Amino acid sequence: MPHITVDYSDSLAEHFDRRGFGLALHPLVARTVEGSVAGCRTRFRQVDEHVIADGSDDVAMVHAEVSLLSGRTPEVKAELSRAVLSLVRDYVKPASGITVHFSVDIRDTARGCYTSHSHRENLA
Repeated sequence: MPHITVDYSDSLAEHFDRRGFGLALHPLVARTVEGSVAGCRTRFRQVDEHVIADGSDDVAMVHAEVSLLSGRTPEVKAELSRAVLSLVRDYVKPASGITVHFSVDIRDTARGCYTSHSHRENLA
């Protein structure tokens, strides 16, 4: 755990260093919530169609949702939200004529409802 989903406007595809962001994000999350980098998983979803504000084409978005096992204090979640917001802005290069809206949401996942399994086949 944590599971992170990042939605971003298709107009930012060439401007958003997603791999760099993910690699920087995992240690930040692990450090902030006292977890491990090995447990972090991030997926990126390019949004082909969206309506932001008045619907003009010169507006884009990046929204990160971080799901954590429940039990973190509101203060830790707020700290993580601010840190992720600051970090993501470092990985999106300016796109000429485009206003980018950034947002972060930290969510709890119920500990009793979450299960996970990893498996690696060792082939000889």
